[in-house]
Amino acid sequence: MTAYHRTDVLIDARDAQLEGFLTVPDEPLGLVVFAHGSGSSRFSSRNRFVAEVLNEARLATLLFDLLSAREHEVDEYTFEFRFDIPLLARRLVATVDWVDEQAGLAPLPLGLFGASTGAAAALICAAERPERVRAVVSRGGRPDLAAEALPQVRAPTLLIVGGRDVEVLELNRAAAARLRAPHRIEIIPGASHLFEEPGTLEAAAVAARDWFLTHLQPAVADAR
Repeated sequence: MTAYHRTDVLIDARDAQLEGFLTVPDEPLGLVVFAHGSGSSRFSSRNRFVAEVLNEARLATLLFDLLSAREHEVDEYTFEFRFDIPLLARRLVATVDWVDEQAGLAPLPLGLFGASTGAAAALICAAERPERVRAVVSRGGRPDLAAEALPQVRAPTLLIVGGRDVEVLELNRAAAARLRAPHRIEIIPGASHLFEEPGTLEAAAVAARDWFLTHLQPAVADAR
């Protein structure tokens, strides 16, 4: 059983203060920053489950709100922020920069995990911080919304899609065709968009874990 420490953090994203949960295992191998989407938040039960799987593999995780408390309240009624990909991407880039200002986190190899619209934000962030972001994983994501940033991504990218999520699968295939970085589409049989079917979220979490362990650990070895 891996030992880890959980703390609440407040991230200065320049134009907003964003709340988050930081979990750091003993002797972490890397850090994965989560980008929620479609009105979700740091309380997302699915992303918290994935984070726990990563923590057990000695990967630190940061789950945070891409929207301020006030923006989230407004978005619940208007939906005006959840599809504002440039805003979400700016917040994620600012959070990555904040990570680099934290003494205990800055040395860790960094990965991004994006769900839904958060996947587009993660890919844009990876394109804007190519020297920092070493791996990206999308779960049920909309990488197509990253549009022009896709060819600029250098980080190895895993696109996890449910086998029953036909429309999103086609969008992922179209986005993958624009990626120049190493990438793979991982189809989870029997899974719908929210990975609610028994065993499907676990399969997605394991795929994400293995991708991050493969692409983050070499950076640790290089730094030693």
